[in-house]
Amino acid sequence: MDSWVNSAEILGSDLPLELSGTGNRRALLMDALREAVRSGRLAPGTRLPPYRSLAADLGLARNTVADAYAELVAEGWLAARQGSGTRVAERAAPVTPVHRPRTPERVARPVHDLVQGQPDPSVFPRTAWLASARRALAAAPDDAFGPGDPHGRPELRRALAGYLARVRGVRAAPDRIVLCSGAAHGLRLLAEVVGGPWAAEAYGLPFHRELLASHGVGTRPLGVDADGARVDGLTRRDRAVLLTPAHQFPTGGPLHPARRAAVVDWARSTGGLVVEDDYDGEFRYDRQPVGAVQGLDPEHVVLVGSVSKSLSPALRIGWMVLPQRLVAPVVAAKGEREPFSSATEQLTLADFIESGAYDRQVRRMRQRHRRRRDQLVAALHARAPHVRVTGIAAGLHAVVELPPGTERSAVRAAAWQGLAVEGLGDYLHPGAEHASRGPRASRAHRAGGADAVRAAGTADASLVPHRDGLVVGYATPAEAAYPEALEALCRSLPPASPPTTTPAPAPPPLPAAP
Repeated sequence: MDSWVNSAEILGSDLPLELSGTGNRRALLMDALREAVRSGRLAPGTRLPPYRSLAADLGLARNTVADAYAELVAEGWLAARQGSGTRVAERAAPVTPVHRPRTPERVARPVHDLVQGQPDPSVFPRTAWLASARRALAAAPDDAFGPGDPHGRPELRRALAGYLARVRGVRAAPDRIVLCSGAAHGLRLLAEVVGGPWAAEAYGLPFHRELLASHGVGTRPLGVDADGARVDGLTRRDRAVLLTPAHQFPTGGPLHPARRAAVVDWARSTGGLVVEDDYDGEFRYDRQPVGAVQGLDPEHVVLVGSVSKSLSPALRIGWMVLPQRLVAPVVAAKGEREPFSSATEQLTLADFIESGAYDRQVRRMRQRHRRRRDQLVAALHARAPHVRVTGIAAGLHAVVELPPGTERSAVRAAAWQGLAVEGLGDYLHPGAEHASRGPRASRAHRAGGADAVRAAGTADASLVPHRDGLVVGYATPAEAAYPEALEALCRSLPPASPPTTTPAPAPPPLPAAP
C-alpha cells in the first residue's frame, strides 16, 4: 500500500490527528488515537466526532472509522454510551511513569473479580458452623479420632442420604455413598476405576478434561444447544459420559427430559456410566427444582457433589453416590485410610445438615444470589441493552452474549479496567472447536447429520454453535465490591454495532422471589 498522510481536527480544537505511514488504514487511525490519548493531547472525557464526520475529514470509509472506535472501546481507550457519543475513557489519563523494578509483588492484580465458581468467602456461616462443631465433637465416638475409613464417616453418609433424597430426588442408601475431597477427587477416582474413553459436554470445565486426560482418559465432545447436551452423539465405544444436567456449565439451562431418558437408555443398553456433576443443583430462582438424573437409574448413574458452592471449597468435602458394583472398586482406589477429608469436619457437616443449618444457609444464599443476578440484569439493560444475558434461571453465574468476534477484545478491555472475567470460549472443548471448523466435519454434517459426523470421528461436535460471550460469576465479589465490579463490566463491553436505529426492548420482568 502507498504511503498515506491525512489529518483532521478533533471537534474543532487545535489538536490535529495525523495518520501517516504504510499499512492498514484502520490500524493507522487506531495508533494515532492511542498516541493522542497516551500523550495527554486527548484528555479524559474529550468527546470525539461522530465516525461519519471523522471519516469525511480523513477521507476514510465510514466502516473503517466505526471499527476503529469499537476496537478502542473494547480495549478501554474510549468509552461509548447511547445518546452521548464516543469519548476518551476517564481512566485513560496519562500517568507519569515511575521507574521501579518489576517484582512479583508489584505485578498488577485485578481490582474486581467476576470469575465464576468462587463464592464470596465472607458469607461462610461461622457461628452456626462453630455450634455444629462443638456438638459434633462432644458426641463423637472414639473411633472418629483413629485412622479414617475410606468410605467416609457413617454419620455424614447417613445425613447426606437423607438430604439428597429430600432435596435432589436421589435414591441411595448410606452404603452407596463414598466421601471424597471434592468433585475433582471424585472424577480422578472414577477415571481410575472406569477407564476411558469418555464423552463430555462440548462446553465444560477445562480442568476436569485435563484431570481425566492426566489419568489416561480421553474425552470426546458432545454438542450443546438450548436443551443441554446432545446425548444422541453417544456411542457404544464410550465408557462414560460427563454431564451437568441440572444447569449446563457454563451455558445454563437443564437437560431436556427426553434427553435425560435417552442418556439413561444409552447407559442401560451399552453398560456405560453417566457421571452427573451436581455442582450447583440447589440454586435455582425462576423455575421449579430439577431432580437428579441419578433418581432415574441408580445402577447406571454416579452423582458427584460437594459443598464448594454452598459452603466453602476450603472444607474439601465432596461425595459420590455410586452404583453398588462400583462402591468396592472406588473405595479400593482411595486406599486403606481416608487421606483427604478430616473426620472432625465430616462430623461437623453431618450435624450442620441434620440440625437444619445447611438448609437455612442454602435458602439465605439462594436469596442473595438471586438479588445479585437481578442487579446484573438491570445494570446490563441500562448500560448495554444490545447484549443478551442467558443461563440466569439458576446457578451462580450468567453468560453475557456478545457480538461475533468481540469476546477476546472484551476480555482484554476488562483486564484494562482491573476486572477478572473469563470468556465463554475458554470453556469450549478443543475437539469441538476443531470439529466444527474443519471441512471434514462440515461435509459430514450436511450429508447425514449426527450419524455421519460420528463416522468422521467427531461425534456431533459440529452442532456446537460458536458463541462469543463472557462468563460472569455474580456470586464472587463481596457485597460492597459488587456495584463497582458491575460498573467495570459494563465499561468493558463492546458498543452496539453502528448504526443503531431502534433501542433494544426491555427485558421481561423477573418473577418474584419464592
